[in-house]
Amino acid sequence: MEAYCCSGKKRERTEEEYKALINRLNRIEGQIRGVRGMVEKDAYCTDILVQTAAACAALAAFNRELLACHIKTCVARDIREGKDETIDELIETLQKLMK
Repeated sequence: MEAYCCSGKKRERTEEEYKALINRLNRIEGQIRGVRGMVEKDAYCTDILVQTAAACAALAAFNRELLACHIKTCVARDIREGKDETIDELIETLQKLMK
């Protein structure tokens, strides 16, 4: 099974990679549901803010993991194949992440 990289705008992941990403997303989803529950139960503002900060940190960790994998696979492959436009796409992505 050939995985498409950035040039095909699709990427099939290994089972291990898929499970790791989905597990992280499931935890983040649970955190967000927890924040919603706190709002619904009129929790104290700072308690909610602490939980949203934790959810943001978890999402940032997800982004770091996905970005590292992207660079090691799609970006490296495209550079080896002479597809320099991938570097511009990576720079644009990093700029969006750093806002």
